Amino acid sequence: MSETSATGKPAGDMGLVVVGAAGRMGQTLIRAIHTMPGARVAGAIERPGSPYLGKDAGELAGIGIINVPISDDPLPAFAKADGVLDFTAPGATVEFAGYAAQARIVHVIGTTGCSADDNAKIAAAARHAIIVKSGNMSLGVNLLAVLVEQAARALDADDFDIEILEMHHRHKVDAPSGTALLLGEAAAAGRGIALAGNDVRVRDGHTGVRKPGTIGFATLRGGSVVGDHSVILAGTGERITLSHHAEDRAIFARGAVKAALWAHGKKPGLYSMRDVLGLS
Repeated sequence: MSETSATGKPAGDMGLVVVGAAGRMGQTLIRAIHTMPGARVAGAIERPGSPYLGKDAGELAGIGIINVPISDDPLPAFAKADGVLDFTAPGATVEFAGYAAQARIVHVIGTTGCSADDNAKIAAAARHAIIVKSGNMSLGVNLLAVLVEQAARALDADDFDIEILEMHHRHKVDAPSGTALLLGEAAAAGRGIALAGNDVRVRDGHTGVRKPGTIGFATLRGGSVVGDHSVILAGTGERITLSHHAEDRAIFARGAVKAALWAHGKKPGLYSMRDVLGLS
């Protein structure tokens, strides 16, 4: 008989629930949990009506049977777990944030495309849940964001324009990417301005000259690109480009598991990957 803690949860490794478990990212998360010390798959959730309901999450992810059947009911899974890894859709993420708050567990959010209202609801849930939310979970991207902020602070807006270029696979549904917006926020912070109102998302037709101090975004979609991001600081006669190229979505999964392990035992609140990596 396995040992249990005072909360009734299995002692030892951190039990993590993967929501959207049958998707590409969900399967990648299951594989990452399986290979990283200190964590185990405690539950796997899919939408009602999914053809994968009842299937073993480990077998679907290619790691063999782990005796975790995929379910469409998150509440029992959350009640027995220490945390949840969530790369789903904004509406689902807001719902899961509420469940995580009820269960008082860690909620790692890699979902992108959240509205201001979604973010407000997530922040409200963080009064009771330990939430780590980031537009990108990789170490490299979060280090890049720090460098972008420093560069934007050092290079005057009158002399250097900032443009952010991103490319993702053809199946991505939100634009600009969460990572591009994370980098845009970093650039804005370096300039001491808000991103909202100073961002340019679309250029088409006779746009006139570029407004000084704005932060531009360009979005490309195609093929199987995991994620390419470049921040261009363009001055007169010179140009600086800071870039990150993701070659495997496993980097996001490993970052998410690392975030969960870091957050375990922390006080309720809304944290970022900068907090996890000590870059705040």
